[in-house]
Amino acid sequence: MDNTREHTDPRILRTRLLIKEAFVDLLQEMDVGKISVSRIAERATISRVTFYLHYRDISDMLEKIADDMIQDIHRVMTSQTVNEESTEDTNWLTIEQLLNHIAENANFYKVTLASRKAPIFTERLLNMLTELITKRLEDLDSDNIFYKAGIQKDIAIWYGSSALIGTIVSWLRNDMPYTPHFLAKQFDLLIHNQDKNS
Repeated sequence: MDNTREHTDPRILRTRLLIKEAFVDLLQEMDVGKISVSRIAERATISRVTFYLHYRDISDMLEKIADDMIQDIHRVMTSQTVNEESTEDTNWLTIEQLLNHIAENANFYKVTLASRKAPIFTERLLNMLTELITKRLEDLDSDNIFYKAGIQKDIAIWYGSSALIGTIVSWLRNDMPYTPHFLAKQFDLLIHNQDKNS
């Protein structure tokens, strides 16, 4: 899907960006249920016909913007190059990559994740984080503290994904008082201290 996006006509990408920015602006002013195609078209300085060339309706637009968000986040979180010889745990680096991406696109994420106005974005991110945490847990050795403590895998997944998304949302709502690097390290310290205390 990333390939299709790379080869899409720049004019199409520009129009979709205008629509997305118009939607984000409007979401700061009103609930998602009050946002209409006409309002988006007017704010994006395009015609309603142009909107319908890209999306069937508001729901379709939300789905596609959420899909793009997840693609962007997935690309960012999997692009981290890890030094194979390093003994340092690199999980926090992946979290830092995610937080850097969110900070660079703060306007979008403050409106979509921190406002509660469009739950589709939080749900999609939670699903993606759940998948990543599930994969991480499946990759652990059987002598890991997690297994030795007798923690059920599904409970660990619920806890890890909810804690991470809750931290991100609170960070956004508090106007990101910490740098992505500091917050990622703090999150990692929390996880490791819990491992040691288990």
